[in-house]
Amino acid sequence: MTKPTTEPTIKPSTKTKRAHIISHTHWDREWYLPYEKHHMRLIQLVDSLLDQLDEGTDYKSFYLDGQTIIIDDYLQVRPEQKERLEKHIRNGRIVIGPWYILQDAFLTSGEANVRNMQVGHRDAKRYGTPSKIGYFPDTFGLVGQTPQLMLQSGIDNVFFGRGVKPTGFNNTVSDAGYESSFSELMWEGPDGSKVLGVLFANWYSNGNEIPVDEALARKFWETKLADAEKYASTNELLYMNGCDHQPIQRDLPEAIRTAEQLYPDIEFVHSNFPEYLNALRAKSEHELSTVKGELRSQRTDGWGTLVNTASARVYLKQMNQLGQAMLEKVAEPLASYAYLLGHAYPHDQLTYAWKTLMQNHPHDSICGCSVDEVHREMVTRFEKSRHVAEALIEESTNQIATAVDTSVFADYGKHARPVVVFNTTGWERSGVVQMELDAARLYFRDGFTLEEMAAQMNAVDLSGRILVDEEGTQVPCTIEDRGLQFGYDLPEDRFRQPYSCRRVRIRFETENVAAFGLKTYALVNVEENAVRGTDTNVDSSISNLTGTSDDSDTTHVTPSKTTTLLRGERGMENKYLIVMIADNGSFTLTDKRTGRTYKDLGVYENVGDIGNEYMFKQPENEVARTTQALQAEIRVIEDTPYSASFEVIHHWEIPESADEMLDWEQRELIYYPHRKAQRSANMLPFKVRTVVSLSRSGQGVELETTFNNQVKDHRVRALFPTDLISSVHQVDSMFEVATRDNQPAPEWENPSNTQHQQCFVDVSEPDAGLVVANLGLNEYEVLQDGRNTIAVTLLRAVGELGDWGLFPTPEAQCLGEHSFRMKIIPHDGNGVSGAYIEAYQFQVPWTIAQTEVHPGYLTPSNTPFAWQGEGLAFSSLKVSENSGDVMLRWYNMGTDTATLKLAASQANPQSFDTAYKSNILEEECEMLQSVSIDEASALSFANKEWTIQAGSCEIITVGLRR
Repeated sequence: MTKPTTEPTIKPSTKTKRAHIISHTHWDREWYLPYEKHHMRLIQLVDSLLDQLDEGTDYKSFYLDGQTIIIDDYLQVRPEQKERLEKHIRNGRIVIGPWYILQDAFLTSGEANVRNMQVGHRDAKRYGTPSKIGYFPDTFGLVGQTPQLMLQSGIDNVFFGRGVKPTGFNNTVSDAGYESSFSELMWEGPDGSKVLGVLFANWYSNGNEIPVDEALARKFWETKLADAEKYASTNELLYMNGCDHQPIQRDLPEAIRTAEQLYPDIEFVHSNFPEYLNALRAKSEHELSTVKGELRSQRTDGWGTLVNTASARVYLKQMNQLGQAMLEKVAEPLASYAYLLGHAYPHDQLTYAWKTLMQNHPHDSICGCSVDEVHREMVTRFEKSRHVAEALIEESTNQIATAVDTSVFADYGKHARPVVVFNTTGWERSGVVQMELDAARLYFRDGFTLEEMAAQMNAVDLSGRILVDEEGTQVPCTIEDRGLQFGYDLPEDRFRQPYSCRRVRIRFETENVAAFGLKTYALVNVEENAVRGTDTNVDSSISNLTGTSDDSDTTHVTPSKTTTLLRGERGMENKYLIVMIADNGSFTLTDKRTGRTYKDLGVYENVGDIGNEYMFKQPENEVARTTQALQAEIRVIEDTPYSASFEVIHHWEIPESADEMLDWEQRELIYYPHRKAQRSANMLPFKVRTVVSLSRSGQGVELETTFNNQVKDHRVRALFPTDLISSVHQVDSMFEVATRDNQPAPEWENPSNTQHQQCFVDVSEPDAGLVVANLGLNEYEVLQDGRNTIAVTLLRAVGELGDWGLFPTPEAQCLGEHSFRMKIIPHDGNGVSGAYIEAYQFQVPWTIAQTEVHPGYLTPSNTPFAWQGEGLAFSSLKVSENSGDVMLRWYNMGTDTATLKLAASQANPQSFDTAYKSNILEEECEMLQSVSIDEASALSFANKEWTIQAGSCEIITVGLRR
């Protein structure tokens, strides 16, 4: 891996101490003000900085908060200042990068963090050299894989403000796990990667606004020197000259001269991070504490972790989950597949979509802890990024589907309508898919009146339509007639082409679609005269249409069926699971493979919340309300050979809000743990609708919960008792399945022990386990209730931002309609072997494209790659902007070494000559040797394969070069 080299520029000193003063600003792009109001202040700051640097060299340098987007934001308004700005960047006086934005760690995906580093480096290189500083000044905790990600980016250090408790110098090395004797420490990731960590023990503003006046300066430095010496492991003391949105201190050179006069034995230096690091390493005098894994402020009282930003404005997290999945798990893999077929890879468009999405990833943005105007703008950004992804997906699926040989359906006549199902996950996949397709069309260009087109489309007879696979085998399918519809094509070489059509919605189960692969079906008419009337005018040349499956209710026209998944009046069963729904709407889940039964799943809990966007606070002595004692309305809403669903409705009453005391406490700025407000005595109806579904091939039970929230100051959770015996649990995090204690540390005082998750949380014992997967529900808690219940937060409604003042946020009450999706997956105690894969695939929507009957060089079932690797999780498939090589990434979910075997299909128009191991910046690190594949190999669709060893928790990136 690339390792940075920096030479010290500070001359050796005979003085006893050195104060490193680093000028910076921590720039939250949006927070307690909307983006544009902060933006205007940024323009003033950078104008002032450039003026200061132009005046001379006394003011040495300025660190631009580690994020290159500040440059974009400034030049958007001041484009004429680009040359001036670039001059100071190139001469090292303005230090930029390595990130595009300063992102939250736990609420953004691993791939989003990799793109963040890639884009930051790429943008920084346009102006100069990206800094090699792992900068996390105000991140709300740090994921365990950060050291490995830093080393793979050529960064051997991390500067951070949260997650570890400094104990102060006591001549011993702290061994308490998440404590450090000093502000300097060694941080070790789960793979063994180590970086030097520097904790802002006195915050990243401990050198802010240094006085020039001698008397004020003496008082300032007496305090600041003592504070820094309390935690520093050497006499190299760090002072951060700046803070949130802090204007630059233009009289800093004078302030430094004053300090030098007051303290002649101390050297005061206007420094920078490389100079400080070199001096620090040269003066290392004490053994440093080693902190391992995640930094979540585990050894604190629990009141200041800011963890409940994971559930503030949940709708943002749901949009983010979808946006990330659409880019990294759908758009990029499909564009890579099309690239292998000879089409251009849309680098610029994907970068634009990623940048738009990542602008929502700073902690004050994605955490939902800003004023309402900020989060309104975020919704627009999420939609913009998703729209780009959808456009690119449509283009790629059209390109790929056109290359698929669908001529196998030609014998069914001109009314055959082929559809191609794409599995863009890294594992073979089965599941229920749904899309709308056009059974017949008439184009406006053909000269028919609207009335004539409507008449002909309404006359189309849909009877006799069935779905078949490439072998001609009928596939059970639900067909819904959507009636007369309007549509249009947007050809590349002609004006838009509107049409009228007869549209149907099809829903069916696709089975065993290869990883990264596709499988082709067709809606066909088995009767002679499918279209009655003047069918010669119906255009059967249907352009490719792309759709993404969903689970919305439909009116079904169902072919005859011989099987059902229903079991009795309130049960469902497939080859893996039995589900039985109780009178109160909860359900019992039996895993037929292990014989283990899980009871009381899906009970809902409601409590008050008198906290803020940052932190949850339940009113004192409140008893939680649940649906345990309610009588639910239960009915079957789907019964097909491939899927069954029950609708469960709870009619609940809960308090309408907090009582009047909360408003008073907010205005008085009462610190939230000390609040005494209770819930209102006025009750409001609260109707909860749950759809419980089981598919024929599903290894888990899917839940979709919806309600219209008109209640304020409260939290709603779904409860899943596991009744498993374990003191720890596993949780999906960034490039890691982390293990966490169920019980908090002894010093933890907060009654709530909620934590972050990404895709799932798992409680297991040696022979059984239960995974709860989610879509954008990032907060959970394993309750200490004797049952190890997994509680997933669905909604948290509060009315203020919190932090340093009163900022009302009425929209954070999240009034209105909400929908939440989860999947409950039992397993045999080893989630890596299957349940985690099911949870990861749950994150990724199926993609389906309608195409025509045509010849092609791709077989109807096809995949460009195959791989094997027990314990490995697939993460991404994309094309490198730097080299044009195809890049694939996995990570080891466990601590044992895993073997990855990778092969590329001979069906690809262009073969791969070489493969290499890369870092996350897509820089070649190590060439890989290929071996010939014998006919018995599971990867025998190619003539050679590459084998890579993945160490404990290692992130593996492989580049394939043609």
